[in-house]
Amino acid sequence: MTGTAARCLYLARHGEASADESTLTDTGRRQAVLLGERLRHAPLTAVHHGPLPRAAQTARLVCEQLDAVPLVQASEPAGDYVPYLPRREELPPRSADAMLDRLSRFPAEERERGPELAEAALTRFTGPVAGDEPRHELVVTHNFLIGWLVRAALDAPKWRWMGLNHANAALTVIRYAPDRPASVLFYNDTGHLPDGLRWTGFPAELRV
Repeated sequence: MTGTAARCLYLARHGEASADESTLTDTGRRQAVLLGERLRHAPLTAVHHGPLPRAAQTARLVCEQLDAVPLVQASEPAGDYVPYLPRREELPPRSADAMLDRLSRFPAEERERGPELAEAALTRFTGPVAGDEPRHELVVTHNFLIGWLVRAALDAPKWRWMGLNHANAALTVIRYAPDRPASVLFYNDTGHLPDGLRWTGFPAELRV
């Protein structure tokens, strides 16, 4: 009889990208390799990545380090976009203007298509799975989507994807079990990276 099984969703931001974001830097490639070594014994059955080169290259380098190469799939919902555009009244009054100003600077396509793609990502990547076997999947993506999925796992307000920052090649894992709330097992874990490779892509004022 087919039931419902747990899903473990591994989320990783791509490695450090070049200034024009067309490729990974040497640092980014090394970060991706170390992330793959970290995941070498994880029972991954699929790796999804966003369509942009920095995510695709990171996924390829990760998969080269795995004992068994899982199915690798490019996925538009795993891309780089603004997942939710808040209304001013949803935001903390003291920071609302600054937050809205920042969002207005992103390309119109990322803002307009983002909410649709973000909902597609929730449908595609979250929740328990059909069947009797637990599923382990990796999504190599971007900062905003990781914040969006963590926010959803915690039942936080939709605007709260903002302020959830992720370092390049850091790892977050969320577990979705039947009949239980989602569990964020760990977040922005850089334990597989040496000191010199940590914190790239992370706001300097928040680094520890």
